[in-house]
Amino acid sequence: MLEQFFHCPYCWESISMLLDISQENQSYIEDCEVCCNPIQIQVKFDNTELVYFNAESIEQ
Repeated sequence: MLEQFFHCPYCWESISMLLDISQENQSYIEDCEVCCNPIQIQVKFDNTELVYFNAESIEQ
């Protein structure tokens, strides 16, 4: 597991989450622990090294 810090795209609070390094490419929705809005998370690992992380609003 890897802890990743980022800002919520809705409330801009600094939050963290634990990322599972066992899957190279991941895309899922996680609720903000502060404002409870859904955040689209996209993650890419290369040999357990984080090479891409994106957290964005699911609203258009």
